[in-house]
Amino acid sequence: MSKQSRRREALVYHAKPTPGKIKVVPTKKYATQRDLSLAYSPGVAEPCLEIQKDKNNAYKYTAKGNLVAVISNGTAVLGLGNIGPEASKPVMEGKGLLFKIFADIDVFDIEVDTEDIEVFIQTVKMIAPTFGGINLEDIKAPEAFEIERRLKEELDIPVMHDDQHGTAIISAAALLNALELSEKNIQDVRIVVSGAGAAAVSCTRLYMAFGAVRENIVMLDSKGVIRDDRDNLTSQKAEFATHRDIETLDEAMVDADVFIGLSAANIVSPRMLLSMAANPIVFAMANPDPEIEYQLAVDTRDDIIMATGRSDHPNQVNNVLGFPFIFRGALDVRATKINEEMKMAAVMALANLAKEAVPEQVNIAYGETRLTFSKEYIIPKPSDPRLIAEVPPAVAKAAMESGVAKEPIEDWEKYKNTLLERLGADNKIVRLLINRAKLNRKRVVYAEADQLSVLKAAQIAYEDGIAIPILLGRKDEIERLKEEIEFEGDILIIDPKSDEVKEQKDKYAEVYWNQRKRRGVTLFSAKKLMRERNFFAAMMVNEGDADALISGYSQSYPSVVKPMLEVIGLDSGSTRAATTNVMMTQRGPMFLSDTSININPSASDLTKIAQMTAGVVKMFGIEPVMAMTSYSNFGSSKNQTAIKVREAVMYLHKRHPDLIVDGELQTDFALNKELLQENFPFSKLAGKNVNTLIFPNLESANITYKLLKELNNSESIGPIMMGMRKPVHILQLGASVDEIVNMTAIAVIDAQQKQRREAQAASIE
Repeated sequence: MSKQSRRREALVYHAKPTPGKIKVVPTKKYATQRDLSLAYSPGVAEPCLEIQKDKNNAYKYTAKGNLVAVISNGTAVLGLGNIGPEASKPVMEGKGLLFKIFADIDVFDIEVDTEDIEVFIQTVKMIAPTFGGINLEDIKAPEAFEIERRLKEELDIPVMHDDQHGTAIISAAALLNALELSEKNIQDVRIVVSGAGAAAVSCTRLYMAFGAVRENIVMLDSKGVIRDDRDNLTSQKAEFATHRDIETLDEAMVDADVFIGLSAANIVSPRMLLSMAANPIVFAMANPDPEIEYQLAVDTRDDIIMATGRSDHPNQVNNVLGFPFIFRGALDVRATKINEEMKMAAVMALANLAKEAVPEQVNIAYGETRLTFSKEYIIPKPSDPRLIAEVPPAVAKAAMESGVAKEPIEDWEKYKNTLLERLGADNKIVRLLINRAKLNRKRVVYAEADQLSVLKAAQIAYEDGIAIPILLGRKDEIERLKEEIEFEGDILIIDPKSDEVKEQKDKYAEVYWNQRKRRGVTLFSAKKLMRERNFFAAMMVNEGDADALISGYSQSYPSVVKPMLEVIGLDSGSTRAATTNVMMTQRGPMFLSDTSININPSASDLTKIAQMTAGVVKMFGIEPVMAMTSYSNFGSSKNQTAIKVREAVMYLHKRHPDLIVDGELQTDFALNKELLQENFPFSKLAGKNVNTLIFPNLESANITYKLLKELNNSESIGPIMMGMRKPVHILQLGASVDEIVNMTAIAVIDAQQKQRREAQAASIE
């Protein structure tokens, strides 16, 4: 993507359809006059009076306890520097978005128009009663140190400058694990810190809290080594001034065990790495380009343990592993501050989590057979669903033990369950899909590439490294649209009606005719069909000229399914095709089957649909918990529709006892585990959170998923085709650009899996 195109995309993202990235949503009923009179006058007076009696009641009657202020004056924004408060607002909104999606914390972003320390401090103090916590952001050093120190002393709510402490906490966890792997003690290692800003100072202080020795630390700023004989050092720099007779990074790196980079790109050379001690630990965390490129570093030394701030390399030091969960734990015990004990507890929780068995969902997302504690995995991945259940409790316990918690937690198991339920509102699954697809891109043919939405989706898939697009359609129209949306790159465009691909069409026609010549197809009619995009695209996949296909944006579903079934056919062992849709709901992803193909499946068909759906759910790294739905519960109806569901369940229980599946069940009983437990405690689903619904017919499944999509504005991935021999995925008519991109990721992952299975089968033979 060109710089201009990327700029335009970023501006459109922030401007459309609603300016900004966050909004306020009511949490109480407001439909009736009675509701409004309780929400405001006169009913609102009652909680006001209770809070007047005791200010702590604000946590009981208002949103204060789950509300954090992200506050900046815009003096040190990302890599942009001092751009001012208004210009910093998109960043602060982005921070609010991360708080919400990772830890379910609400945020007001506040931009303060002053560089005066005292004015800033007084402003924050005056608005502090609104909030349960304060996240200071993008404030330049050395002012940031004084601002945070004063606010921590003068306020009775948690205050943290994430730029200082976020990187410190994450990198400290990684450092402890790297030292363990290299069999070195933190008290003995020689550490070089390149950079002397807020993050570098906080990192070094935290390492010392874990045992690093000041005499073994050398810190550098833009002028070189910070020595105790240098003039005009700030108090923070003076804290780490060395008496060693060295001046440059080259000299400092000799025999060093650890390099911590929080400075500038490409300042570390291979020669410097080679001068370090055995088993060196290098955290090159400058963004977007590290102090030394990852591949260059690992090629230079095979004994290195390397981390960066980038997501495309192992061991990403990412602040999102820290601040949402630290504030979550602090808020949940109403901590009066975030102290050293709480930060150190977060460090240990992260370090220990990296040593535990990784959930399959995370392995799948990163294309790993099994992530294990090693040089390439010293810190958890940001997508790890265990973070919210491990880090906040550790922080909360430390707050309680250090005496800063006003509301101690007593039932830790219940607290962990509450945290996991918060996670369900997040749709991380889409990010996991995209990440997994990027690991091994496949060729995806778009059969309707002269439709603007389809072409935009193909552009995103290409530019984001999700897939290698092949564009079918009118070549002149595709070229025109590409120019309009600034879609650049060497992309294959094919018009099946053009004589330019006559040889390819003739080859495909011959193959298709040989497949179906005893089913009324002549060679002439086969050649005619190859001028149609869906037949041509299906033959491309069938013959290995593409790995997967996407179609259906502008055509009815049945008209697109037909050529796919005729050309591609069913997978071995499959008796029919079916589809499932993944709905992003407040309780997490829900899989609904069959939403597009089988009008009135038999009991036998339902068992196959359930089995195939279970496979798709597992593909997402989720253990399927399946309800076979009906209008009846466990035999309450003798109607044939209910009976077939019952028979399918009986078969699955007998032949596949490992599957967590039950029915027939009404949907409310399936989704309400307390209701199910109370009325049907014998069910295999009792006490479990159902994540998969198998419907008795196409009508009920299709209506349900479209109802959810429109009424709840739920994002949908699908329909995902199941049971096909090759990766074929058909869109719903008029799918959005995002839906097409998501389906592209599914198609790529499907192709990855089928390729893996074929390779395994070939190796057995």
